[in-house]
Formats: sequence, C-alpha cells, structure tokens
Amino acid sequence: MSFFVYHRGGVCETDPLSSVLSRLVDEMEESPEDEEHASVSVIHESEWGLSYSGGGHVTYEHVEGNGKPRHMSGLPREKVLELMQSVAEGDLSRLEGEPWSPGY
Repeated sequence: MSFFVYHRGGVCETDPLSSVLSRLVDEMEESPEDEEHASVSVIHESEWGLSYSGGGHVTYEHVEGNGKPRHMSGLPREKVLELMQSVAEGDLSRLEGEPWSPGY
C-alpha cells in the first residue's frame, strides 16, 4: 500500500519512512500561530486522509469528496500518531471505528 504526506509548508513526500509522522506533529506544535500553513496531512492511496491542525484536532475525510468529513479534538500526541499510522497502513476499518464527530 502507498501513502503520501503533506508537510506544513506544502512539501509532499510519497511513501516516506514512518518516522515522518512524528515530524509532522512536531511541525504543527512548533509554530501554532502560523495560520497560513494551518495543517499537515497523511493520505492513503485510497484517497482517505487525515489532517492535523495542532492542538489535538484531526479531520478524517475522503479527499475527493466521497463521504462526509469527520473530526476529533483534544487528542493527545500518541493518539494523533496512532491515527496517522492507521491511514499510512490503509487500516481504514480501524479508523471507521473511532468516535468521530461530523464535519470539520
């Protein structure tokens, strides 16, 4: 399975090492006041993706609009990384079992 990530500045990496996920979270925590670059993302080849906008806020959605976006807020770093890893691995059934709230 293939996945890619978008860093805070817009740089995209395809099939990076899984250690990049921790760096993505770090990018958001280092400059929370940077509103121009408001999130980082992990997107699976199925086009399901997770974006992280800092402060424990994640959004899970199909990037081509096939499905309604869902979100969770106030998550600890470990949970954000766990969700990112699930997207990277394509474990969508695990993600579907999470307690998402509708919308962004």
